[in-house]
Amino acid sequence: MTKHSIAVIPGDGIGHEVTPAALEVLDAVGAAHGIEFSRTPLDWSCETYLREGAMMPDDGLERLRGHDAVLLGAVGFPGVADHVSLWGLLIPIRRAFRQYVNLRPVRVFDGIDSPLRDARGIDLVVVRENSEGEYSEIGGRMNRGFPDEMAVQQAVFTRTGVTRVVDYAFTLAGQRRGRVTSATKSNGIVHTLPFWDELVAERAASFPDVAWEQEHIDALAAKLVLRPGHFDVIVGSNLFGDILSDLAAAVGGSIGIAPSANLNPEREFPSMFEPVHGSAPDIVGRGIANPIGAIWSAALMLDHLGHPEAGRRVVAAIADVLANSDVRTPDLGGSASTQEFTEELIRRLKGAA
Repeated sequence: MTKHSIAVIPGDGIGHEVTPAALEVLDAVGAAHGIEFSRTPLDWSCETYLREGAMMPDDGLERLRGHDAVLLGAVGFPGVADHVSLWGLLIPIRRAFRQYVNLRPVRVFDGIDSPLRDARGIDLVVVRENSEGEYSEIGGRMNRGFPDEMAVQQAVFTRTGVTRVVDYAFTLAGQRRGRVTSATKSNGIVHTLPFWDELVAERAASFPDVAWEQEHIDALAAKLVLRPGHFDVIVGSNLFGDILSDLAAAVGGSIGIAPSANLNPEREFPSMFEPVHGSAPDIVGRGIANPIGAIWSAALMLDHLGHPEAGRRVVAAIADVLANSDVRTPDLGGSASTQEFTEELIRRLKGAA
């Protein structure tokens, strides 16, 4: 029996509905593969912030440090500004634990309608630089409230930061279909993005079996809609990767399906896994949230923890439900509850044992 310790942060809103679904699936696949999960539940959320003045306690990072992974539900709540919730919980975890790769796979499952007329062949991964770039902490505001008020935000691109995420993208592409697309805007952003382009070209020379191209972000956004099947691995800066991955998730049929992994590839620190969707306060408590994003994120966690076959079985069970049943949550045009979808998935997961 292999044992793993995971910290569980349901967070806000439907995070409290989809996270239990993901845990049920982990228990089911773990039983079949000899994997046991010990869980540490942590009530850190916007409600915590409203009650205590902080998203997590002062020793929060230390309490996470000893775990193998972190499973996060969702962050966001009416009355708490997004920059407060993100910079109070999600971003400190990403940066303290060197989770410099944000991994977001996208595919159109059989049985799911994409908004595109032709969604055939969509199976791609967005690799987002997750620790620097446009989302730096360097900057500030001056002359607040006066006509000459100003805000300055500095983008930070380092050789180390760009090189390591680009290497990850090329390595991943070598295990897939062998194509990397680099998102850039070096025709308009005169310092940081030409530097990005230079480093991509430099690192590409170390991966001769992987084809690569670069696309300006505006053209790439259009091509992701017009020719999504062309793409295999897309690598981009923090901002570009963030925007592209949400666009790609919509192309995939529903943002409720989309998973993500915040990875420390060296495994020196715990990595964090979370669905891309938000806390969806408009449907909280109705039991209709789509659990696929959280369940697929748990599958990414299995793969990262060294159980790729277990992770593949979870994704295969998702595909089986969608292709061979009419069990759907309302965002996918069905009437199933979160629990009903989860139970159907586990039934098929156990049937494949």
